[in-house]
Amino acid sequence: MDNLLKIAWDSHRDCQVWMLCFAWDQSGQVLWHLTKPAFFEVQITGSEDSADRTKINNSNFAIKHRGHRTFALMKRTPLHQEHLAAGAKMVEFAGYEMPISYASLKDEHHAVRNAVGMFDVSHMGEVVIEGPDALAFVQWISSNDAQVLNPGDVQYSCMPNDRGGIVDDLLVYCLKQDQYMLVVNASNLTKDLTWMHNQNRFNVTITDRSSEYALIALQGPKAASILGPLSDNPSPETLKYYTFRQGQVAGVPALISATGYTGAGGFELYLHPDDAPAVWRALKEVGVPSCGLGARDTLRLEAGFCLYGNDIDEHTSPISAGLGWITKFNKDFVNAERLLKEKREGSVRRLRGLRMLDRGIPRSGYDVLNEAGEVIGVLTSGTQSPTLGIGIGLAYIAVDQSKLGDQVHVQIRNKSVPALVTKPGFLPQ
Repeated sequence: MDNLLKIAWDSHRDCQVWMLCFAWDQSGQVLWHLTKPAFFEVQITGSEDSADRTKINNSNFAIKHRGHRTFALMKRTPLHQEHLAAGAKMVEFAGYEMPISYASLKDEHHAVRNAVGMFDVSHMGEVVIEGPDALAFVQWISSNDAQVLNPGDVQYSCMPNDRGGIVDDLLVYCLKQDQYMLVVNASNLTKDLTWMHNQNRFNVTITDRSSEYALIALQGPKAASILGPLSDNPSPETLKYYTFRQGQVAGVPALISATGYTGAGGFELYLHPDDAPAVWRALKEVGVPSCGLGARDTLRLEAGFCLYGNDIDEHTSPISAGLGWITKFNKDFVNAERLLKEKREGSVRRLRGLRMLDRGIPRSGYDVLNEAGEVIGVLTSGTQSPTLGIGIGLAYIAVDQSKLGDQVHVQIRNKSVPALVTKPGFLPQ
């Protein structure tokens, strides 16, 4: 939970009690309540006089003091202790306390791009849709054509809203003909569930299964050779891109998916939360380095993958974001008519890649200028590419000034730095 909360509880220091906990926003609306045996590790920061360590739940949460009786609640993944033991730098991300890096972001990036690395992405949300109308419901809420999926197939898609934007981007797993698992962004889980329920006019059940999964992303060109000896399939490279199978990893059940968010190839391993630490340690024992979200971001940006909240959101259409390839008009879906009109008439702006031609690191929010110095767009993501050694970014640019190969400028503080307009994705083919 990202927002700052006011929390009232009845608890005793360093002892296990039953706890009644309420959280409410500034308007006084109750956001959630909790009644369960408490043994949570909570870190409260403040003056030395007020600093305290109180156990008010289990290891799934951390709460940090932000002023008198005002707190920020952060969830923890099942691999939290593994990160601490490895000396990870922990930060808040999508309401979770997550590792941003362990030793060196660049080393972690290069390990994945050139060999192999692993990420804890257990914060992702998993929602299961099942029932006689499961396919019809998925077809209605998502832009891609799920009818082409067979059990064992995965599909990238998005959920359009009713205003021309995107509720979320997601993966659709066809578990059975009448059962699908939607993997959504952690920061959007509550919003996504509300949207799905509001759209449900079908004979289906919608179940949040997020707490039943931990997720390890084993990524890199050597991922298959690492995974093979640890799994019940000695040749995981035979698993086609965007397909999955049920199997075992390190002796425990796993859904093994040939997917990822790095552009380096590899697998995502869906595990029971209790089994995740053993699998993480088994991978570590065969030499797989732990990697943080910082490297995951630079890897995805080099590959040209959109990040929800930066490059796509409630106000960006899939057409202008370059996601027309997952927007299929051979079926009906939420707001299809409006998006079809945009496709036919053209978008006002489009998402482009920018490759810096001079020294300078583009960052989200920086203006894009034409040769006359006029603002023609804005950066949504940017970084110094560890692989290429240059600044790269994604930006929405006015359609009439976003021709591939054009030179534009990025306003970096008080300097206008030249950049080349490209397609998203910066790695050599």
